[in-house]
Amino acid sequence: MFSKAQITAQLATLCDFLVSILLYEVFGMWYVGATFIGAVSGGIVNCLLNYRFVFGSDGQKKRYVAFKYLLVWTGSIVLNTLGTFIITELSGHHFIIAKAIVSVAVALLWNYQMQRFFVYRNKHITK
Repeated sequence: MFSKAQITAQLATLCDFLVSILLYEVFGMWYVGATFIGAVSGGIVNCLLNYRFVFGSDGQKKRYVAFKYLLVWTGSIVLNTLGTFIITELSGHHFIIAKAIVSVAVALLWNYQMQRFFVYRNKHITK
């Protein structure tokens, strides 16, 4: 399960970073706004892939899963956006470096744990 979750997380992260970089580099958006919209985009991809392919949640009501995911996702977006801002401002590095550091930490310490034990938890998940 962890390996499949990491694959979907990488696909969501790819979406997140592509949107963030596009908004920042091409459209000149402030990096915090680009980070926020990127995190939202990646979160949508992650939720859809995890619901279908990782946690075997087809038996759960989509509305129920969506509500729990929204709670966790809100925390994830706040952690990613705020963490990227703080590290970028304190270090002076390009925001993508800070975003990469923060996204790895949030993915492992928050997203996976909360999705496994709260969002997609059902009686069929034993690992």
